[in-house]
Amino acid sequence: MSKTAAKAPKAEEKATTNGAIKAVNAATKAENTIAEKLKELYLLQTIDSRIDKLRTVRGELPLEVQDLEDEVAGLETRLVKIQDELKDMETQVTDKQNAIKDSKAQIKKYEGQQAKVRNNREFDSLGKEIEFQNLEIQLAEKRIKEAKFGIESKQAVVTESTKLFKERKKDLDLKKKELDDIISETEKDEKDLQKRSKTAASHIEERLLNAYHRIRSNARNGLAVVAVERGSCGGCYNSIPPQRQLDISSHKKIIVCEHCGRVLVDEAIASEVKAMK
Repeated sequence: MSKTAAKAPKAEEKATTNGAIKAVNAATKAENTIAEKLKELYLLQTIDSRIDKLRTVRGELPLEVQDLEDEVAGLETRLVKIQDELKDMETQVTDKQNAIKDSKAQIKKYEGQQAKVRNNREFDSLGKEIEFQNLEIQLAEKRIKEAKFGIESKQAVVTESTKLFKERKKDLDLKKKELDDIISETEKDEKDLQKRSKTAASHIEERLLNAYHRIRSNARNGLAVVAVERGSCGGCYNSIPPQRQLDISSHKKIIVCEHCGRVLVDEAIASEVKAMK
């Protein structure tokens, strides 16, 4: 057998071995890539969950403050409106009182002219003017009485609304102080975590990051990536079949819970990420 013929099988065997090694390396690299992606996603989730926890400390306070601010603003607007109406009514009373003075002056004038008339016709004409002015006085007095009744009613509303306004304003000040105290206590930690969240998100490809935010926004507890705990999904707690658990731990692809749609990671990745904190 020639030396050339002997070398051929060895060359083929070497090429086959190299191909197998490359295939194994490629598979390992792909596996590592998926594992790294899962670690990055789970790390981002743990950071965002800590931010959520800080914000939970505030509870319903922000909503309570907003509701009180709206109520106080509404009461203030109502008070201004009622006070403007009161001013209008008081102006009406003043105007009617002045009108009565004018009518009385006219009556006095007409009565003086009646004493100097030369015939009954002029006397009757002046008498009608006096009668008209008396009717004007009666109407003005009626309007004054109505306006004063309205003023009393409005003043009662102003008193009640002012009392309520002060109470709600006091409640608002207390709630705002309480909220400001909580924010000041957690503000530094929250800013640091937001910075870490932004850094962690920058290492995740856009497609996965968009999916993460979409799942997170639809989840009531804000969990988009969860660990498998005792054979169950850490988000919805539904049981995961053994074969699927093996697929999750193999890190060959990103797997989501078939019940809640959350991304699943195995305990190994979860433990590794927790050790990174």
